[in-house]
Amino acid sequence: MLEHVPEWLGKALKNVRAGHGKLAIVRLGQENLMGKNGFDLTSPAFTNGAELDPCFTADEEDAVAPPLEWTAPPPGTQELAIIVEDPDAPAGEPLCHWLVWGLPPQKGKLLEGETPPRVGKNSYGNSEWLLPDPPTGHGPHDYVFQIFALDLPLTLMPGADRDKLLSAMKGHVIATAILTGVYVRSEGDDD
Repeated sequence: MLEHVPEWLGKALKNVRAGHGKLAIVRLGQENLMGKNGFDLTSPAFTNGAELDPCFTADEEDAVAPPLEWTAPPPGTQELAIIVEDPDAPAGEPLCHWLVWGLPPQKGKLLEGETPPRVGKNSYGNSEWLLPDPPTGHGPHDYVFQIFALDLPLTLMPGADRDKLLSAMKGHVIATAILTGVYVRSEGDDD
């Protein structure tokens, strides 16, 4: 199954697993777009491949989306979009935690818990950050934050789902970057 994960994506991930081959970036990206012109996605709350703080997960009542920061995208970028997916979810497609678009085509950030300009429906049909909540004893889950620089502004209305967003972005991605946070529910945690 790992043969479905492109080599260029495998290099950017800490612990490649079969589900990574179904991420949005596999459908929309390619090797020459990853980190193009130094395009990068980071968070002041966690480093790439590190564990997410419980304050961003279902373990905390008042949990919110983590803060994100990105460098300037390549020239020609008209809009930025972010898709956060859990490729380790026991489902046919990655569990979609966040769909964001309408971000200005420049260096920027989203503050912890900030509401982005346009948000689509997560896998549970809500237009918000879907809190990581893996099954107890299921092992570590990756939460892959994928940012896309697009060569046109999207005309999608808020509330679009993953398929509509991916269709609108297809053929318009000019740069990508990823950031992975890891979360595992310990045996003693309640669901």
